[in-house]
Amino acid sequence: MLLNQIDSPADLKKLTIPQLETLAKEIRGFLIETLSKTGGHLAPNLGVVELTLALHAFFDSPRDKFIFDVGHQSYVHKILTGRKNRFDTLRKYKGLCGFVKMSESEHDVWEAGHSSTSLSAAMGMAVARDLKGENNKIVAIIGDGALTGGMALEAMNHIGHERKNMTVILNDNEMSIAPNVGALHNYLTKIRTDKHYAKAKEEVEHLLKKIPAIGGTLAKTAERVKDSLKYLLVSGVWFEELGFKYFGPVDGHNLTQLFETLKQAEKVSGPVLIHIITVKGKGYQPAEADSHTWHGGGPYKIESGQFVKVVGPPMYTEVFGKTLIELAEKDDRIVAVTPAMPGGSGLLPFAAKFPERMIDVGIAEQHAATLCAALALDGMKPVFAVYSTFMQRAYDQIVHDICRQNTNVVFAIDRAGFVGADGETHQGVYDIAFMRSIPNMVMMMPKDENELRHMMKTAIDYDEGPIAVRYPRLNGTGVKMDEPMKPIPIGTWETVRDGEGFAILAAGAPMLELAAGAAELLKTEGIQPRIVNARFLKPLDENMLMELYEGGYSLLTLEEGAVRGGFGSAVLEFFAERDLYGVKVKPIGIPDYFVEHGSPKEQRQEVGLTAERVVAELKAMLPRKRQRA
Repeated sequence: MLLNQIDSPADLKKLTIPQLETLAKEIRGFLIETLSKTGGHLAPNLGVVELTLALHAFFDSPRDKFIFDVGHQSYVHKILTGRKNRFDTLRKYKGLCGFVKMSESEHDVWEAGHSSTSLSAAMGMAVARDLKGENNKIVAIIGDGALTGGMALEAMNHIGHERKNMTVILNDNEMSIAPNVGALHNYLTKIRTDKHYAKAKEEVEHLLKKIPAIGGTLAKTAERVKDSLKYLLVSGVWFEELGFKYFGPVDGHNLTQLFETLKQAEKVSGPVLIHIITVKGKGYQPAEADSHTWHGGGPYKIESGQFVKVVGPPMYTEVFGKTLIELAEKDDRIVAVTPAMPGGSGLLPFAAKFPERMIDVGIAEQHAATLCAALALDGMKPVFAVYSTFMQRAYDQIVHDICRQNTNVVFAIDRAGFVGADGETHQGVYDIAFMRSIPNMVMMMPKDENELRHMMKTAIDYDEGPIAVRYPRLNGTGVKMDEPMKPIPIGTWETVRDGEGFAILAAGAPMLELAAGAAELLKTEGIQPRIVNARFLKPLDENMLMELYEGGYSLLTLEEGAVRGGFGSAVLEFFAERDLYGVKVKPIGIPDYFVEHGSPKEQRQEVGLTAERVVAELKAMLPRKRQRA
């Protein structure tokens, strides 16, 4: 196999195009086989095999810098840069990262798990290169979905103004995770499907080549003719007006076309945009047929294309989606808003039921947040369904537009807590700390899927400002669902297990399970801690906290979130603000570093979110026996 002979990009430069085409088939087979065991982002990587081969064969990495937007499509890059023998560890604890990772290879020069950052990074590296007097190439690879992100458009505006030498590869597969939406997507579709332009352009260029070069005036006239053709037939004009030299559309699976276009682009001074057309999931029929589902997933059976799934209770995401439909059937104010995550957020059934009340804004979290604020001010009840990690991108809009104006926006925060294999760029562990500090915000987290339904009812009924319910990327506990749904009094906790002397204040289902496990271990020690479902992270249940203080309880807080500034910090602040210093409070959460990929169980073990740790911390709170004189 050719693939066995490839240990670095230098090995590619010895191969002919037919050999590279053979290698492309082998890489696809390798990806399909390996990811069937590990899971991962199959469809995005199958779509960029030829592109990645062409880039590494044409340029000189790591001297020339490749900046992958998001990193979903970086597996082929990893294979070609000496990491194919580690692919059995992909996305596993202490194994190969599913995204670009600088600590893995000198060929990885930029890390990203959130989209639309590559063009800003490319501009920064181009400025640094020129200031240092160097002449290496900067290549950004961005998808058409990521190009809809506001940050990408801001970067394009700057790049076009400064006219730094760089190459932007626009990988157009009509998808982000879900199918793309928006005017820019429609524009790219027009370019992609305009066969008349491509034919007319070829004919005009062929005609111009036949005219003898008899002076600069004729050359300028020829350029004007070509420019007029661009305006007449639309293709690429928008990019050219922004200051880019546009090449395309190019078949992203045709190595000959890719090399020819890269050679032409190399002759151009200033920023170049190469528009390539690819098929997401190419080479594996199930992924080609449903690239949305196959964007990323777990292990699967190659022959049937069926994912290996664990049978169990519905996931919190699914419960959220069904509950929102029930509530929307009775309340026509409800509008669902998502930033390009209708499937991942459980909203596809809602979209089918209420298409006019489902808004997918594309990869544009900032816009989504401000849109929700305006919807609320005009009497609607927007539900902003967003992953915790992606919500970070809209922090200013949450502060300035939603909370400052005290708008009735509901946040449905999915993937709260550890997310497992996606790792540090996707962990949902910071939202408690950064949202509880904002005035007017209310935050909840359920103990199980039944309480999630009641919290959704609470959020829809709440008309005093923004309110958030966060839930994990997990299956529910399998509890019976109550009917009907009832609102929960704001700022109230509940005791789920009586005890004395100690109280464990647990935020959310995983932490309540952890608390219960610790309580079982403590039985033999004669210690019976009280376990509290601290379902409101803001406001706290002040009455219960005072009851615990007056009862002489020592407190331990549990949260699958950043311990600094989180729920435990809020409890400490409560006592400090009232000069109640006699109470012992031990916060346990995620320490001050980024936790990498692995299973949630391994991640909790790493940071000490274990029953054994809870037992040890509670026992350390016991009064010390006096030593004999």
